[in-house]
Amino acid sequence: MEPGNNTSVSEFLLLGFSEDPELQPLIFGLFLSMYLVTVLGNLLIILATISDSHLHMPMYFFLSNLSFVDICFTSTTIPRMLVNIQTQSKAITHAGCITQMCFFLIFVDLDNFLLSVMAYDRFVAICHPLHYTVIINPQLCGLLVLVCWILSVLHALLQSLMVLRLSFCTHLEIPHFFCELNQVVQLACSDTFLNDVVMYFALVLLATCPLAGILYSYSKIVSSIRAISSAQGKYKAFSTCVSHLSVVSLFYCMGLGVYLSSAATHSSHSTSTASVMYTVVTPMLNPFIYSLRNNDVKRALKSLFGGKI
Repeated sequence: MEPGNNTSVSEFLLLGFSEDPELQPLIFGLFLSMYLVTVLGNLLIILATISDSHLHMPMYFFLSNLSFVDICFTSTTIPRMLVNIQTQSKAITHAGCITQMCFFLIFVDLDNFLLSVMAYDRFVAICHPLHYTVIINPQLCGLLVLVCWILSVLHALLQSLMVLRLSFCTHLEIPHFFCELNQVVQLACSDTFLNDVVMYFALVLLATCPLAGILYSYSKIVSSIRAISSAQGKYKAFSTCVSHLSVVSLFYCMGLGVYLSSAATHSSHSTSTASVMYTVVTPMLNPFIYSLRNNDVKRALKSLFGGKI
C-alpha cells in the first residue's frame, strides 16, 4: 500500500466488539445502562459533597473532582460507540478520532494524578494530623488539581501532535470501540519509532511516578497506624483509607490487565474486553465503593434524598 498524506485521511472505522447484527441491541443496552449508572452515581457524589457542609474538606474536594473526571472519562468513548451502533455506522472522522484520543488521554491521566493526590491527602491526615489543616489548605488543594490538569493536557497534546505528523495507509480499521493511541499509531505507514519512544516513555513516567507516590504514602500510613496503641484508633485511622485504597487497587489492576492482555495476545476482542473493564467498569464502581464504605458519604446521600435511602 502506498502511504498517503495524513491530511487526505477522511475517516477511521471503529470495529467495536462484534459485527453480528443480533448482538448489537444487547451491546447497546448493556453499555447504555453502564453509562447511565456511571454518570448518575458520580453526579450524586458531586452533589453530596457540594450540599453537605460536613463534606467540605480536602478529601471530598478531591473525590468530587475524581467523580467529575470519571464522568468525562466515560463520556469520551461510550456515547460515540452508542451512536455508531444506533446508526449502524462504524465511521469516525480523522479530526473526531484525534479529538477523542486527546480527551481520553487527558481524563485517564487526571484519574491517575488525582488518585496520587488523594493518597498524599490521606498520608498527611494520618501521619501529621496536627498539621493537616495547615498543610492541606484550600490554596494547596486548588494548586494540586490545577497541576494535575496542566500535566494531563500537556501530555495529551504532545501525543496528539505526534500522531498528526504521521501518514496513514488506506487500511484504516481500528479493532477497538474507541480511538486508542496505540491502535491509531499502528495504522500508520510512516515511521513510528519516535511515536513509540515518546508513548512508552510517557507510559513509564506517568504510571510509575504517581504509583510510587501512592505506595510511599501508604507505607508511611501503615507505619503510623501500627504505632497507634488502641485497636479502635487503628480501625478509625484505617477506615478513612479503605475507600481510596479500593479505588486505587481497582484502577491499577484494571490498567495492568489491559496492558498484559494486549501484550500476551494479538486478539483485538480480548484487548477490547479488557479495555471495557478499565474505561467503563472502574468509573462505574467508584461511586459505589465510596458510598458503601464511607459513612460520611452515606449520610450526605441520605440527607440529599431526605432520608429516603
